[in-house]
Amino acid sequence: MYLTASSSASSLLRATRARLFSSSLSRTLGSPPTNPSPSFTSYRSLSYSSALRSFRSSVPRWSHGVNWRSPVSLRAQIRAVAPVIERFERKIATMAAENPFKGNLTSLPKPGGGEFGKFYSLPSLNDPRIDRLPYSIRILLESAIRNCDNFEVKKEDVEKIADWENTSSKQVEIPFKPARVLLQDFTGVPAVVDLACMRDAMNKLGSDSNKINPLVPVDLVIDHSVQVDVARSENAVQANMELEFKRNKERFAFLKWGSTAFQNMLVVPPGSGIVHQVNLEYLGRVVFNTDGILYPDSVVGTDSHTTMIDGLGVAGWGVGGIEAEAAMLGQPLSMVLPGVVGFKLSGKLCNGVTATDLVLTVTQILRKHGVVGKFVEFYGDGMGELSLADRATIANMSPEYGATMGFFPVDHVTLQYLKLTGRSDETVAMIEGYLRANNLFVDYNEPEQERVYSSYLQLDLADVEPCISGPKRPHDRVPLKDMKADWHACLDNKVGFKGFAIPKEVQDKAVKFSFHGQPAELKHGSVVIAAITSCTNTSNPSVMLGAGLVAKKASELGLQVKPWVKTSLAPGSGVVTKYLLQSGLQKYFNEQGFHIVGFGCTTCIGNSGDLDESVASAISENDIVAAAVLSGNRNFEGRVHPLTRANYLASPPLVVAYALAGTVDIDFEKEPIGTGKDGKSVYLRDIWPSTEEIAEVVQSSVLPEMFRSTYEAITKGNPMWNDLEVPAAKLYSWDPNSTYIHEPPYFKNMNVDPPGAHGVKDAYCLLNFGDSITTDHISPAGSIHKDSPAAKFLLERGVDRKDFNSYGSRRGNDEVMARGTFANIRIVNKLLNGEVGPKTIHIPSGEKLSVFDAAMKYKAAGKDTIVLAGAEYGSGSSRDWAAKGPMLQGVKAVIAKSFERIHRSNLVGMGIVPLCFKSGEDADTLGLTGHERYTIDLPSNISQIRPGQDVTVTTDTGKSFTCTVRFDTEVELAYFNHGGILPYVIRNLSKQ
Repeated sequence: MYLTASSSASSLLRATRARLFSSSLSRTLGSPPTNPSPSFTSYRSLSYSSALRSFRSSVPRWSHGVNWRSPVSLRAQIRAVAPVIERFERKIATMAAENPFKGNLTSLPKPGGGEFGKFYSLPSLNDPRIDRLPYSIRILLESAIRNCDNFEVKKEDVEKIADWENTSSKQVEIPFKPARVLLQDFTGVPAVVDLACMRDAMNKLGSDSNKINPLVPVDLVIDHSVQVDVARSENAVQANMELEFKRNKERFAFLKWGSTAFQNMLVVPPGSGIVHQVNLEYLGRVVFNTDGILYPDSVVGTDSHTTMIDGLGVAGWGVGGIEAEAAMLGQPLSMVLPGVVGFKLSGKLCNGVTATDLVLTVTQILRKHGVVGKFVEFYGDGMGELSLADRATIANMSPEYGATMGFFPVDHVTLQYLKLTGRSDETVAMIEGYLRANNLFVDYNEPEQERVYSSYLQLDLADVEPCISGPKRPHDRVPLKDMKADWHACLDNKVGFKGFAIPKEVQDKAVKFSFHGQPAELKHGSVVIAAITSCTNTSNPSVMLGAGLVAKKASELGLQVKPWVKTSLAPGSGVVTKYLLQSGLQKYFNEQGFHIVGFGCTTCIGNSGDLDESVASAISENDIVAAAVLSGNRNFEGRVHPLTRANYLASPPLVVAYALAGTVDIDFEKEPIGTGKDGKSVYLRDIWPSTEEIAEVVQSSVLPEMFRSTYEAITKGNPMWNDLEVPAAKLYSWDPNSTYIHEPPYFKNMNVDPPGAHGVKDAYCLLNFGDSITTDHISPAGSIHKDSPAAKFLLERGVDRKDFNSYGSRRGNDEVMARGTFANIRIVNKLLNGEVGPKTIHIPSGEKLSVFDAAMKYKAAGKDTIVLAGAEYGSGSSRDWAAKGPMLQGVKAVIAKSFERIHRSNLVGMGIVPLCFKSGEDADTLGLTGHERYTIDLPSNISQIRPGQDVTVTTDTGKSFTCTVRFDTEVELAYFNHGGILPYVIRNLSKQ
């Protein structure tokens, strides 16, 4: 029952309506839920309409999506106010008490008079526990205090966080409301599809579809669609963008529709850069100032590398697309209060050692320590030796070392970067003033009170040495001096993360072929892809310009990359192009074949494009273990390219070096890279720039104006984007013939009452996995194989093979994605007794089928299925389709030794039960083959299930074992009761 503006109510109620309306409108304009400042107390004496008029006249300049460096139009973000009123009136129905911490609001004065605004002061709480808290936990505490209403966020939650020293080891649950949500297009398309579908579901339930609207700012950067179709060409950027639009026109038009149909959503067009680099250089606020209330920026994103923003002192991490959608709709994120690993850095990097070498070293250390589900917070004297870009590189790879965040508190280095990237002096002064006043700023010139951490690690930066990681996992670091020996060990070792099992007698095999009329040769370890790619490194001027210097020195000495090596350079923002041109180094990149191919993720996410047909044939016909070397953050098998079985992560300078060498089978200290034009051998040391050389070029070439001019133009789009025509309707008109955008079946036959909890009875095992099954194995990713169920589906609908595009580009079509789930060509299923590939055994018939076909056969017979797995199930990128796909295939539960954090929550979000074997047990030790039928004993009454409780699993062969059910919070139990997080949100909104 809603209250209307004309309803008779007490003055208190009218004042409350005004305050809540103000808060709701401020959310639409760019803030997370906050309690209004005392300046809003004047509304107590105002009528509803006059409060509205008063508020309209004070719209903040710094609103979501606006170029906050200078006054700019609010564009289409301030739209019709009616949905805001409706949300405000909905909120009043469940109105909570005033913020109990309103007395802690404190003014932040400006140095020249006046005030920046008011803030919820941590020092004013006079609680000595807070001074000992890690900075990352203080940000959670501030958010809880600011949002405390004793309804969604309670005083008890504030106390849990303040008492972190005692509570962090107890798996306590807290709510968290991020300031904003970040999307990229691969995960953004299904998110917008789901929002559109939820609007339809609201209609069917007889409720108002406009209730489905983001309540916090949403930024969506289109960066995952560009592929390296054209390389080694001056025209590569334009040619690849034309192909990108040709393939993705329907998706892009859908996203453009979403940017107008949904309020509070900014879409950054294709060709602008990589989401995390754009976030770092432009979108990151560090401190919000909304309606006179100051508070720390925070963000959750549907890409696991959202953590890159932690390098800027902004708390951010990846969540599943499903969780992000709930956050957009005003649901607090439920999270377990994490432990925090304190990582002390000392000393400085040696000459010639790069930030990439450092991050690969840190990744290995933290993987070994074990930081899954934890925050990592960096501190120590060594922090002053790291640039902001170096910190962002380390923060970016948090998923690779398993942490929720790799956090760098704001200090003077952060402020310098903000000025470098074009943030105004006044904005930087406000940021510094607020963070200092609220004890959220680190000043290494002042004595610091010791903070408490859950555990401690230390690294002397001087101990870091040049290295790469591979050939199949990012935490398998190899010191550069050991690379040749390690490579030969990999050839010898049995097939595994460090092995290819190549017989000794063929390890030196050389395959000769003709490459466009010239003689060419490939051997095991030959580099066929060399890509400077990924926000991890392209955001860092020192390694980018360092790579340019390597190319320059090589060119001057007469070295040349072999023409059959597919070289590419894909910067994360247009700023990189500007400073490469300013430095004069782009010329030398081009001479070595590293032409700019586009502004997006490209090779790092598998969009490496086809290899030349002659190269591809030489590899596949001769079973060559070919190599890719890339400056990315992921190198899981099958991810970079189907034909590169060895994939190594390296700094951009080393990418150029390995491209010049043409092989990973080289000892750079002892063997030459090549022969110079003077006939002399050229070694890596001859072309490697010193730290001082790089610093000089960075100083002279990376300028604030480059950032300002790039981002002033970022939302203007490009002609191809601007020419897209989209309807103005608020409900999407689904095209049943579309193979890109399809209405998913999640809410079909949905009714108002939740289905309730349920166990699993007599389920068949669809797949039986070992350790380290990643989301790359589970989720449809990369190219669509010509013999796959998805290919068959597309061919039947008249799509030519050349137009298949990638799975990522078709994430908006559930029919394609369900067929592509578990379709990775490198997947190893124990039911196949050693055979590699996307097949399984249909247990009742004994047939060997594609996973999708077997799943559909089980569903047609009305039989449930489960998945058995080992450790680290679901590691890798956060992909909602790694949970949506199994759900659509009929999987009811996954039993694993351990889960990656985001993937486990995504399974819960889609109604799949995650279970963990007890310590020391797994399918093998329990004698499970996967040919059994499984019954999971869960109560049908949700109130009888507790987070983390033990459940019994029995098989039809008489085995019985105990597992831990991985519903980690009470909120997750509520999601399970409703059949998933989205039905939960729809039912809640429909009742309001």
